[in-house]
Amino acid sequence: MTTTKRGRPRSFDRDTALAQATRLFWEHGYEGTSIADLTRAMGVSPPSLYAAFGDKRTLFTEVVDRYGGTFGAFMGRALEAEDDTRTGFARMLREAATSYTDPHHPAGCLVISAATNYSAQTADVERDLRERRVANVRDFEERLADAGRAGALPAGAEPRALAVYFAAVVQGMSQQARDGASAAELERVAEFAMAAWPARTA
Repeated sequence: MTTTKRGRPRSFDRDTALAQATRLFWEHGYEGTSIADLTRAMGVSPPSLYAAFGDKRTLFTEVVDRYGGTFGAFMGRALEAEDDTRTGFARMLREAATSYTDPHHPAGCLVISAATNYSAQTADVERDLRERRVANVRDFEERLADAGRAGALPAGAEPRALAVYFAAVVQGMSQQARDGASAAELERVAEFAMAAWPARTA
């Protein structure tokens, strides 16, 4: 008597499968990506997908975490790498212009666009992505507050307002990239955005 083995095929490559899932969610969003889309792109059967990743929601969380450590990691790297806070924010925006328009992957930012449309059944997905974006704003605010304490911002500068401003610029750049803006155009946006940095008085 023969038995049928279930689960992942021997040729299953988890990283490759995750990369395919990332591309789909990034391009079509959470609701716009079906299990059938995922299994077709990842080259696995539904049972294999569930065995390897759990359900679609669990897979999406893993995709977003992976995105944050790969494609989305430029933000933290830019801010950490520069000793001067202003230089770090300028670098972050320049790298956003490059990353969001890179032709090797879908345009824009997955965390910004993946749950633009959602239903009551997927409200937790939208909430999770919103919380991640809010966390970015808090990180911006903390860095800007530190810059103020170090004298890199003038007295009266508002770290919270600046943090929300830079988050709005980043989110706008993501949408513009999805609408077809070029890297050069977004680099100019980054330059204009940095003109709002409060100048220190003598």
